[in-house]
Amino acid sequence: MSAAPVLEVSGLEMHFPLRRSGLSAVRGQPIEAVRAVDGVDFTIARGESVGLVGESGCGKSTLGRCIVGLYRSTAGEIRLNGVPVEANKRQRNANPRVAQIIFQDPYSSLNPRMTVQQTLTEALHVHHTVARQDADRRCLELLDLVRLSAGVAHVYPRQLSGGQRQRVSIARALAVEPELLVADEPVSALDVSVQATVINLLAELRQDLGLTLLLIAHNMAVVRHVCDRTMVMYLGRIVETGPTERLITDPQHPYTRALLTAIPRLAPGHRSEAPALLGDPPSPIRLPTGCRFNPRCSLAASICSETEPNLVFGSGEDAGRAAACHFAWTDPPGKTTLSEPSNQ
Repeated sequence: MSAAPVLEVSGLEMHFPLRRSGLSAVRGQPIEAVRAVDGVDFTIARGESVGLVGESGCGKSTLGRCIVGLYRSTAGEIRLNGVPVEANKRQRNANPRVAQIIFQDPYSSLNPRMTVQQTLTEALHVHHTVARQDADRRCLELLDLVRLSAGVAHVYPRQLSGGQRQRVSIARALAVEPELLVADEPVSALDVSVQATVINLLAELRQDLGLTLLLIAHNMAVVRHVCDRTMVMYLGRIVETGPTERLITDPQHPYTRALLTAIPRLAPGHRSEAPALLGDPPSPIRLPTGCRFNPRCSLAASICSETEPNLVFGSGEDAGRAAACHFAWTDPPGKTTLSEPSNQ
């Protein structure tokens, strides 16, 4: 694996200002904003597969859209192959050739008035990936790549199943031969019966094509199947990161532990060793003081409501891991050990 990262994210913020009432303006009250992404730093090396997990509304999808340039970030910097995303966007077709995104809902991400072949050839023509006379051939190659028959080329999205539509979305993303593929909840809108097929396809494509993959999900079991490393996100911040297996078997942040507890277990009579998440996440407009997770944390102490923890890096066999918790790498009262989670 090359030492040079494909993706570098530094101090990234994405805030969405709220509309201010006339009375608030007269009173001179500050404009409030939803702090969807609020200070994120990480890198992804070439060929690496990284998971990004967290509850709905934690900022995962917003972060993914910032990476591919769909949102202009409020602050911070994103670099693809060492070039800032904004600079990439000023170079015609440069950014799409580096990073592409697969959206969550295949029902709305495809144009219903275009056949599959038209959808794929449009991507090829816009980004000048192949000569026009070779577009039909390349279209069939892309369909074969995602395990779809040639006959699918001439049908409309409404004639396909959810799993087939998502494969077409994957083929469209691969049409421009990206180095980084951002998969935003690629199976959450699909039937359980086809989710494994799509996840296995992504894993195979990553190996066969040497792709760098950022897999956004809320299901830790899905991430475990595909990703070398996992980042856990809560209220716009990365709260834990590390090799996937170590993070799952020995989580250091209480939020990570709660996510793991939520994974369904198939063993009859099995009971979780740790409490699941309590309550709803605080508002991203008015964040709690100190640690953002402290209102829902069973380990919270006075320091947790007073001081926001930074990412604390482990040592020894935990080198390369980090957790934003005052009790990371310690054994406070109430901290228990999780048993091996199910793959289901």
